[in-house]
Amino acid sequence: LRENHRAMSDYDDEADMGREEEEQDGQELPPTVADLANSSAPSALRGIRSCMRCGILKTLDQFINDGCENCPFLEMVDNPEKCNLCTTAFFEGQAAIMDPRQSWMAKWLRVDNYLPGVYAISVTGQFDKEIEEELESRGCRWRCRPAQS
Repeated sequence: LRENHRAMSDYDDEADMGREEEEQDGQELPPTVADLANSSAPSALRGIRSCMRCGILKTLDQFINDGCENCPFLEMVDNPEKCNLCTTAFFEGQAAIMDPRQSWMAKWLRVDNYLPGVYAISVTGQFDKEIEEELESRGCRWRCRPAQS
């Protein structure tokens, strides 16, 4: 057990040295690493909501503070009313997608062009007509489906 701990700490030291060298060289991070650095995950287990367009899961406070990284045109930052219109608490399942471009799950969920994060498997809800028309004019698709009667 001690040998494993020592090996892990050596690994961490080597990784830190590599980062310092990379920062000194002025090189940019690979795109997948940069995307992963910009990813988000729900900060709490309660009050999780799903963006009705892309399906990313975050708390309402996270949507209000940061908006949706995949859908900035929905303008949810500092707009609680818009967050309520564009997110829903009615979703099923969760999938943590770390590398959307390579993940078969991301392709199956059709989130392979989005940022890494936690996504809903299915989303239930419906946009207002006004927001639907805006999305259609932009040529955007959305993941939410109306509730079945």
